[in-house]
Amino acid sequence: MPETTNLSLHRLDGSRAADAARWDAFVTACPEATFFHRAGWERITREVLRHDTHFLWAESNGQIRGVLPLARVHSRLFGHSLSSLPFAAYGGVAALDDEARAALEAEAQAIAQRLGVDHLELRHMQRRHPDWPAQDALYVTFRKPIEPTEEANMLAIPRKQRAMVRKGIKNGLVSHIDPGVDRFFALYASNVHRHGTPALSRRYFQALRDTFGDDCEVLTVTDDQGKPLSSVLSFYFRDEVLPTFAGDDTAARDLAGNDFKYWELMRRACARGLKVFDYGRSKVGTGPFSFKRNWGFEPTPLHYEYRLYKRDSIPQNNPANPKYKLMIETWRRLPLPVANWLGPHIVRNLG
Repeated sequence: MPETTNLSLHRLDGSRAADAARWDAFVTACPEATFFHRAGWERITREVLRHDTHFLWAESNGQIRGVLPLARVHSRLFGHSLSSLPFAAYGGVAALDDEARAALEAEAQAIAQRLGVDHLELRHMQRRHPDWPAQDALYVTFRKPIEPTEEANMLAIPRKQRAMVRKGIKNGLVSHIDPGVDRFFALYASNVHRHGTPALSRRYFQALRDTFGDDCEVLTVTDDQGKPLSSVLSFYFRDEVLPTFAGDDTAARDLAGNDFKYWELMRRACARGLKVFDYGRSKVGTGPFSFKRNWGFEPTPLHYEYRLYKRDSIPQNNPANPKYKLMIETWRRLPLPVANWLGPHIVRNLG
């Protein structure tokens, strides 16, 4: 790979544990890095989602100065792209300086053109290239400091939403940290099916648990008889908790199971001394967007920037696109076992 001054570029080999450890040590220390920059995503993306990976790092004098995880997604239905990173709220370059950042982005563009993709996508939390086309009005993230005490966190929730949390407590709901993903997956798969969206595979979520260990946790809420009502799979990174995938039973709404679930996650995070609750990505104008605002979180736009090579406009591969309306309605009518079997083959190309 090319060099600039004494800066060299390298590609992460998932079989080399020493390189992955160096990568993760950099990610932990780099202020720009997120959980979605961790090296474990390389194997999950390659082995479970079956996408070619190009995890790049820039190095100088034996020290890593920047990383960029990339995956190639090639689908007849959804197009051909190089993205950092599919199924991640955040991505793009995480670097210590402009030289490393520029070198990694230049290499990403070279790889994209060599592969013949339709576009390159970098998922940033801040706008970095005003001259690149960007999708910065579709997705937002919700992040808020965790108060130092349980009482302060409860009082920070707006009154109407706080009443829903107290309703869940009054209904005798109980939260559990699950050792596996079975209860979570049953609730998640049923939930996304009701919304007309293909589900990721159970194998994918098991791979998250196996790869990230204690930094990937499942919290499940049950009623007072032990019936699972609501579940969330969260990541832990530095002093943050990131609830990322979730699902609910139809009975959860009347019992305030979803509200109680996130309160329990916040309460437990406070007890662990964590500082930031990252409610994650939502599409503007959707139910999850409104739900998070009701908790007192303010949206921050996400900036997904593109280099277009074989297309004239940025892709719109999301349920808000009217052309997917018939597909969504058809998916809702599929039997759940059929949807769970077929879904992973489709959704792996959406990201």
